[in-house]
Amino acid sequence: MTMPADSRAGFVALICAPNAGKSTLLNRFVGAKVSIVTHRVQTTRTRVIGVALAGEAQIVFVDTPGIFKPRRRLDRAMVAAAWDGVSDSDMAVLLVDAETGLKPEVEKIVENLEKTGKKAVLAINKIDAVKRNELLDLAARLNATGVFTDTFMISALKGDGTEDLLDHLANAMKPGPWMFPEDQLTDMPQMLLAAEITREKLFINVHQELPYELTVETETWENFKNGSVKIEQTIYVSRESQRSIILGKGGQRVKRIGAAAREELQEMLERQVHLYLYV
Repeated sequence: MTMPADSRAGFVALICAPNAGKSTLLNRFVGAKVSIVTHRVQTTRTRVIGVALAGEAQIVFVDTPGIFKPRRRLDRAMVAAAWDGVSDSDMAVLLVDAETGLKPEVEKIVENLEKTGKKAVLAINKIDAVKRNELLDLAARLNATGVFTDTFMISALKGDGTEDLLDHLANAMKPGPWMFPEDQLTDMPQMLLAAEITREKLFINVHQELPYELTVETETWENFKNGSVKIEQTIYVSRESQRSIILGKGGQRVKRIGAAAREELQEMLERQVHLYLYV
C-alpha cells in the first residue's frame, strides 16, 4: 500500500433521522455504492463502513441506521447500532433533511449529543428544495443548541457543497497511518453487499406491498474459469401471501427484480453474473 509520509486517518459517523439522504452522501464520498438507497425509511439496518480518500487523509465513514423512536426489537437493535457508531468515531456528522427540518427525531438526536457532550458537524441536505431564508432559519435554530462546530449546506444527490464538507473532514483527521488499503471502499463482504443490492431492488419494485422485515441472504458464490460468477440468493418473508407478491404472476415480478439486481452486480463486479433468486 502506497501511503503519503504525512498521512492522516480517522472515523466519521454519519447520523440522521430516517430518509435524510445519508446513504446517498456516503456513496458520493466513497465514489461507489456501498450502502443501498431507497425511498423506504430505515433500509440501513447495520453499520456500513465506507472508505474515502481526500488528499493525504483516509476517512472511514460509518453509515449508521437512521435514528428514530424504536417500537420493535429490530428497531431497538438498529438505534443501538447507530449510537454505538457515534461513540466509537472520532467525529460525527448530523445530516438534517432541509424539507422536514427540525422534526422530533432530529431534536432527540441533538438532545442525546448534548447529554453525551459529543460535538458534531451539521450538514443540511436537500438545499435545492427549500428557500434560502428557510435554510438560514433552520441552521440558526440548530446552531443555537451549541452542539455543532461547523455547518455545511449540501445536496448529497447533486453534489453541491459535498466537496467542501469532505475537505473539512479530511483536514480534521489526526496524523497516522491509513487503516485500509487505498483501493478498498468498504469492509462489507461481497456476499453481503450482493444481498443488499437485491434487497434494494425489492424495495424499489414492490415498496407498497412488502413488509419492512424482509431480508436477503447470499447462499452460494461460485467463480468460474471464464471470469463469470454464479450467485444464489434466498429472499425471506414472513407469510406465504408475501411470497406470492414477490413472485408475481407467472414469476414475472421476481424476474424483473433479478434482472435489475444482476445488471447492477455486473457493473459493480465488472464481470458476468448469473443470479438465481429463491423466495
